[in-house]
Amino acid sequence: MALTLGLVTDLHFGPEARFNGKLRKLTHHAEGLARAFVKTMNEEVRPDLIVNLGDDIEDESRDLDLQRYEECQAILRTANAPLVNVAGNHDTIHLGKDDLNRVWGRQGPLHYSFDLGDFHFVVLHTMEKKDVEVRVFEPQLAWVQNDLDATSLPTVVLMHHPASEQDLDDSRWFRDAEHIAKVRDRKELRHIFEASKKVRAVFNGHVHRNHIDIIAGIPYVTLQSLIENLHDDAPGLPSASFAVVRLTHERMVVRVRGNDPARYQVEFS
Repeated sequence: MALTLGLVTDLHFGPEARFNGKLRKLTHHAEGLARAFVKTMNEEVRPDLIVNLGDDIEDESRDLDLQRYEECQAILRTANAPLVNVAGNHDTIHLGKDDLNRVWGRQGPLHYSFDLGDFHFVVLHTMEKKDVEVRVFEPQLAWVQNDLDATSLPTVVLMHHPASEQDLDDSRWFRDAEHIAKVRDRKELRHIFEASKKVRAVFNGHVHRNHIDIIAGIPYVTLQSLIENLHDDAPGLPSASFAVVRLTHERMVVRVRGNDPARYQVEFS
């Protein structure tokens, strides 16, 4: 059975965000671009699943973050497909597990798994200590291993921060901040993926660019933020980026659409 996924990440509903004195996140476009994404999903793509890889908000305060998180989620839920959410680092600065679960309509930890069609999906919760590190702590690593041991299906992993070794020397955001870009425990995590022989692909956001690494035969795909400014400063051009992924047992085709397009195809052995 083939699956079609619609993926979006780093929508950043909230206040204007500058970095090194330049306008980098075109947050004032977030609502319109989120609605355009859903319209494309409903009228053209018709996916089996909508995947939100996290950072729905640009954090400001608990009350405003909750209001904006609910607004973003309400728009995504107008899609005519199930929605699966990943917790981003901005989402969890002022909001807690119970806040996110209430909006998501579920209970339990922010890492979980489910089956859809002929595939298994694993959602991880990468936890960022602001300006210090990003971790997937041992209890979650053990859970991942047990979860993969328990499934016989090919598996797709969804997470916010990358677990790959991508070079960040040309990154606007993380050139000198690899410690808050990549998961510190990424080697342990990748070892679990590789040993399972079930993981077909890993998707993440956070880094605000398109990128693919293939490590030990597993593609690690980073998706561009929906509202990243592609120009050097104001007034700017939003990336309007989202991905359409076609999955079969034989291959994966990733088409990143918007103003920063990309295309990847991976054949599964």
